[in-house]
Amino acid sequence: MDRKDFVKEIVSILDDKKGENISALDVRGLTSLTDYFVIASATSDTHAKALADYVEEEIKKRRGELPHHVEGREWNRWIVLDYGDVIVHIMLPEVRDYYGIDWLWSDAKRVE
Repeated sequence: MDRKDFVKEIVSILDDKKGENISALDVRGLTSLTDYFVIASATSDTHAKALADYVEEEIKKRRGELPHHVEGREWNRWIVLDYGDVIVHIMLPEVRDYYGIDWLWSDAKRVE
């Protein structure tokens, strides 16, 4: 399956759990770190944890794939699930605004 389909699947999973302001960005050609970012806002730290857990569980169940690395679970304000060529950012709105992640990657193509 194409990784763009993987990105769309993650977006759908986040939407199922009421993730907000979900963006999927194609950052190929802008960074060598990864190919895609998926960014979602959570309504609380509990919601952020639930979103991250749900993405991890569903991707493992559907694809047998686990993230290579996870960061941010100790505070649940900005959780990063690193699937190598796809990095998922789950953030509280104030953290997302503060770091300006959408602005930083505004040159990236949106994945519809």
